[in-house]
Amino acid sequence: MNFNIIVPIKYVPDIEKVRFDTETGRIDRSSAEGEINPFDLNALEAAVRIKEKYGGFVTVISMGPPPAEKALRDALARGADKAILLSDIKFAGADTLATSYAISCAIRKLGSYDLVICGEKTVDGDTGQVGAEIAEFLGVPHSYYVSEIRDISKKNIKVVSDFGDAYYLVELELPALISVTKDINSPRLPTFKDKMKARRAEITVWKADVLADVCDIDKFGFKGSPTTVSKVIIPKEHVKECCFIKEEEAVDKIVEVLKEIGVV
Repeated sequence: MNFNIIVPIKYVPDIEKVRFDTETGRIDRSSAEGEINPFDLNALEAAVRIKEKYGGFVTVISMGPPPAEKALRDALARGADKAILLSDIKFAGADTLATSYAISCAIRKLGSYDLVICGEKTVDGDTGQVGAEIAEFLGVPHSYYVSEIRDISKKNIKVVSDFGDAYYLVELELPALISVTKDINSPRLPTFKDKMKARRAEITVWKADVLADVCDIDKFGFKGSPTTVSKVIIPKEHVKECCFIKEEEAVDKIVEVLKEIGVV
């Protein structure tokens, strides 16, 4: 059937090693190596499996600085066929709205497609908003928290969405967008051969001006971002205290503690 599938991915710092700047309220991205957002690996794996079963072409798109090419090459090694990097100072400072707008512009620039598959969220932002916003900008139906792709044809796709209290079987008319959870699959590891091939692959880099014929450049980056962060507070860790009471002292000690906290 040959499906044309697009997977937006994000280049994020290793969240277990990265440091957080409490003064500026920003992540110090230079403090840790970057990688593909772990949730996006599940989206990529879902796309590659559809391609392997039905035929097709998988394009990955990322927005970020030049080092983000590392994530795109990793995606190529894992089965993607084409990689596009949106890299321009005009994209800098984007919130979720400006980010999703830029990615939707890139998708529109590519032309026809059947399916967009996103990860549930990113480990550095954790908003889970970009996928739905891309779908709204593109004007296509979308479903979130997809834990299973039940069936797909050239006309529609049937997925199982986890809404917390129940699982729903949702049918969407293509083209459409789905956002998948980590439960949908286990991402493959790239082989050494695939890594070497990806190192030699061409990464297509698009500046903001490339999208000028399909979008409003003033809606990119900081200029197109209505969201501002006024203050960031890191909650302090509270360590629970406990004490051991001998059996013969239990009643008296409990009464004493209850009096101290004003219960009795």
